[in-house]
Amino acid sequence: MNTKHSDVVILGGGVIGLSCALYLLKTGASVRVLEKGAVGSGSSHGNCGTLTPSHAEPLCAPGMVGNAMRWMLQRDAPLYIKPSPNLSRLRWLLGFARRCNWNDYGHATEARAAILTRSRGLTEELVHSENLECEFTTDGMLYVYREREGMDKAASHIEWLRRVGVEAESLTADELLAMEPALKDDVLGAVHHPGDGSFRPDQYVAELARRVREMGGIIEEGTPAKRFATAQGGIRAVHTPRGRFSGDRVVLALGAWSPRLGAKLGLHLPMEPCKGYSITYTRPENCPRTQMVLEDVSVCVTTWSSGYRLGSTMEFSGYDTRLNETRLGALERGAALYLRDPVGPEVQEKWCGWRPMCVDEIPIIGPSTRWSNLLLATGHGMMGMSMSAATGELVASLCAGPAPVLDPTPYSPSRFRL
Repeated sequence: MNTKHSDVVILGGGVIGLSCALYLLKTGASVRVLEKGAVGSGSSHGNCGTLTPSHAEPLCAPGMVGNAMRWMLQRDAPLYIKPSPNLSRLRWLLGFARRCNWNDYGHATEARAAILTRSRGLTEELVHSENLECEFTTDGMLYVYREREGMDKAASHIEWLRRVGVEAESLTADELLAMEPALKDDVLGAVHHPGDGSFRPDQYVAELARRVREMGGIIEEGTPAKRFATAQGGIRAVHTPRGRFSGDRVVLALGAWSPRLGAKLGLHLPMEPCKGYSITYTRPENCPRTQMVLEDVSVCVTTWSSGYRLGSTMEFSGYDTRLNETRLGALERGAALYLRDPVGPEVQEKWCGWRPMCVDEIPIIGPSTRWSNLLLATGHGMMGMSMSAATGELVASLCAGPAPVLDPTPYSPSRFRL
């Protein structure tokens, strides 16, 4: 059987894999992307498309375990863990619970802030330098509150983010309503993050794929990696239904599916798939001007000239492909508490996809300690879009130089002996 060779073979054609491909092509490497479906058809398709250094804080805050236990009894809760005898999920949950302390919280916040901030700037550079048509905006992000408890905690949110260099400012109800008249009058206030941005994610991924192809990269769609040929501590070939492919370097960038393929290399990635949901509409009459998170109900609202989306929720239920109408309904019910026109006149798409949640909420990026020519680029959780450009830059630097701008240490697979 003939083997097609490239300098780098990338497993996964979502936003992470394509970002790695683009930056590697800039170094002069030949690149081939293997994607099991169509490019951008997974979590890169229906997410909210926000670019959010403001999301630097992880979920692993003290007290989160208690909240999660209570939410297990509420099927439309912002975070839902399906009760089941799943040992992998149980191990992940126990590992997550051990990290719900201020020391790990602070470490994760610093690591996430560094890659999110770097990526935010790089994304804007890419959009302009590569002429990516994706409805990119730099309007910032609002975290909106209508309950006193949440508003009282906003000061701590601002303090943590300012500590890691992320801009944040508190807005009174009057200031908020003057800025965003689409909100109802009973909101209490918001935290504004002027450094955040957004784009339409499906358009952005399509544009990345276009540029990868224009720069000479090869994207093999409908080509799932099935197994590996290995020898002398390295990956010699990737076997697919469409033939064998080899590379001097192999990049594992399969998002939530990374643990399944990684297991075939003896790698036990500490990740779990977490299902997120979204509903896309035509634009409502009173359409928000600014992207926002409705904090008390954990609903993200994004607006583009081509549409309007409600998204979020976190559901740990494995790789269950079913659309849970209860959780989709929770998005609309939550938005109705805040917005004058919470939904658009026409539903264009109901969607769910899996986020690759790493147990310490820091992505896994860098060379494997077990396989000499393998790099990992996975575990980005809810922040794949926001971290993608910096991930691509870092992978390219680790493969071909020059020295990385972003310190790779916090993201190294070596912390899990991968």
